[in-house]
Amino acid sequence: MDETPVYGGAKKRPSTITDVAAEAGVAIGTVSRYLNGFPIRRGNRDQIEAAIAKLSYRRNAVAAAMKTDLTHMIGLLVPSFDEFHAVMLEDLARSVRKTGRALLTYCHSNDRRIMGEALDFFATQRVDALIMDGAPEVRDRVETLLGQGMPIIFYNNDIQGVPADRVMVENRMATHRAVSHLIDLGHRRIAILTGDMHDSSARLRLEGYQAALAERGIAGNPEYVVDGDWKSENAYQATRQLLALAKPPTAIFASNYGMAIGVLGWMKDQHLSVPDDLSLISFDDVALFRLHEVGITAIAQPLARIADVMTSLLVSRLGDGAELPARTMMLDCDIILRGSTRRIAASAGS
Repeated sequence: MDETPVYGGAKKRPSTITDVAAEAGVAIGTVSRYLNGFPIRRGNRDQIEAAIAKLSYRRNAVAAAMKTDLTHMIGLLVPSFDEFHAVMLEDLARSVRKTGRALLTYCHSNDRRIMGEALDFFATQRVDALIMDGAPEVRDRVETLLGQGMPIIFYNNDIQGVPADRVMVENRMATHRAVSHLIDLGHRRIAILTGDMHDSSARLRLEGYQAALAERGIAGNPEYVVDGDWKSENAYQATRQLLALAKPPTAIFASNYGMAIGVLGWMKDQHLSVPDDLSLISFDDVALFRLHEVGITAIAQPLARIADVMTSLLVSRLGDGAELPARTMMLDCDIILRGSTRRIAASAGS
């Protein structure tokens, strides 16, 4: 008798959440809480993870979204993938992944039109929540998304008056400490390269600079406040402008690392050095500053901590904390002292 060959045999039924619960010895609801990123007991979590691995369980994201109205996707809107945002993205992706969620990232390159398109994109993708660098130009669109029930977290820059969660660093306080350090070293002619003054972080860093001078009785010099617009090429030209003054600054505070790099570039081209010819402090610390010959003193934002706090707020907001008022978390920064500042005589700094 002829036999018809059977290829592959019977198709194995995919494992279900019920199978995982039975294998782990826990309730289905406990498995559901684990899959949705909510906290459960360590013992239960270990048993569930072992069961998932043994059964090769794969969550059906589409079915889950239809049932719970959640996609387990978090939108992240960033202006660029520079060193600051690249590290933050890595830390945030790791933190969010631990909750069973994933990041969907969109870069707007500081183009406000593209930022609006990105917000529309996240809305159509039905992300569960959105993390973004605030910009006043998209206030109306952000308020619409909040009104539709999408949780939003601002980082780095704020949109004042919008009822969203915020995770910010102490921009003003950290800048105040850094500029005070320069004053303690004898500097009185201290310049600042500011960021885009539309950004709340730029304004707060300028306020910290001004407050540090005022507290020590040092009159502010408008010539020492130069708009660098966050860009290294602008800072390069600004440094040339500052050091051509009749009384050039003895120190520069750069409001971000990109502008600090611009300062260093001009100094190198002029065969000058820090701190012998100019003291320099940067807001934001990057690997390059540790590798520079003398090391660059910098304010370090706690990026891993920022990521963890944002993730914690998201889990709360998507769970039992959905109706809580908007929350603001302010995090301290560290000042990493390296070799780019030096002590000068009081007469030299006047």
